[in-house]
Amino acid sequence: MRVLFTVPPLAGHVNPTAAVGAELAARGHEVAWTGPAAALARLLPAHARVLPAGDAAGRGPGGGGGYADLHERWRDLRGVRALRFLWEEALVPLARAMVPGVTEAVRTFRPDVLVADQQALAGPVVARRLGVPWVTSASTSAEFARPFDGFPRIGEWVGDQIAGLLAETGPGAGRAGVGGADAGWDPRFSDRLVLVFSTPELIGTGAPFPAHYAFVGPAFGARPAAPDFPWHRLDPDRRRVLVSLGTLNGAAGERFYAAVLGAADRLAASVQLVLAAPAALAGRFPEPGAGRAADPLPLRDGAAPRDTVLWRESVPQLELLPHLDAVVCHAGHNTVCESLAHGLPLVVAPIRDDQPIVARQVTDAGAGVRVRFGRVRAEEVRDALTAVLDEPGPRRAARRIQASFAAAGGAAAAADRLEKTL
Repeated sequence: MRVLFTVPPLAGHVNPTAAVGAELAARGHEVAWTGPAAALARLLPAHARVLPAGDAAGRGPGGGGGYADLHERWRDLRGVRALRFLWEEALVPLARAMVPGVTEAVRTFRPDVLVADQQALAGPVVARRLGVPWVTSASTSAEFARPFDGFPRIGEWVGDQIAGLLAETGPGAGRAGVGGADAGWDPRFSDRLVLVFSTPELIGTGAPFPAHYAFVGPAFGARPAAPDFPWHRLDPDRRRVLVSLGTLNGAAGERFYAAVLGAADRLAASVQLVLAAPAALAGRFPEPGAGRAADPLPLRDGAAPRDTVLWRESVPQLELLPHLDAVVCHAGHNTVCESLAHGLPLVVAPIRDDQPIVARQVTDAGAGVRVRFGRVRAEEVRDALTAVLDEPGPRRAARRIQASFAAAGGAAAAADRLEKTL
């Protein structure tokens, strides 16, 4: 079987496909990816076959800008403004830019099935046009929590954005059905197979799903080379907590990091924080417990082995999680699922996009505590950390979700379902 993955240039969307692709390759199938090649080369294993599509998305008439420029303009947006930007400036332009490359990739690779991420809309458009079977890769569970039930006008607006894209690029003109329920087709939801990298135990909805929705849990596989990490500086006498805002949000987190460091000062006797944050922010905060004239927090190995805060620009997250007791994050779906797969309770501080929905799933499941991202105080972070570390409920709920993930099967289950589609 030949399987072509169509993905956007985002780690949380590429990672599950890398795991499924590796499983399929181990079974003797041929796999390839199509999307912005420069970004995918950094996110996929070195041997992965990448067929370019959409590398010019987001660039202005003169060829400048690109994804870095999009990120700069997106970084400080919240709520509806962030949603509008996501669709008008990112997803729809990316789909337009990817259609020619995906078309060429399909004609070159001749896949038996195309696996399209929900945010890579060009995949279903081209597959439908060329008569290739396609399935959905749902790397976030937000779309399955009926996100627009309380905001019907926003749901209609999203449907209009999709309808405009379909009218311009392929068959199926007319408003797309939000949630896939309309008689028209929706490129976010295959009617053949939807691979959901989560489980109902986390999503929490009581509504039944169609039989072709396969809840396979998170899929973990090989990642690009991890950064060096000073494992000897992890304190065995303290409970260890990772603090991460993901790959895209770190630069916007200065106020949040300050509150986290304030909480670390109050919990220094019992908690060590592993803080993944941009190096540019390191010199702006004094070391917890020190005065204004204190040296900045060290980024490298020169500090004492019992650091209250171990600050690194990036961390090998999957390798680090088994050594932790809890995680503080932005409620990104990837980080949440990786943490819960290790039975770790969470403190979630959602920023935008699907993160408030994922944060609600975590708290509704009892696996964590939510705090405000923009206005949180050190006392709130301290209380939230104390709750997830000291109270049995969050850890018990996290382990219940961990068990559901293990039972769902991950990459192997996804490969099984893909093999059965043809």
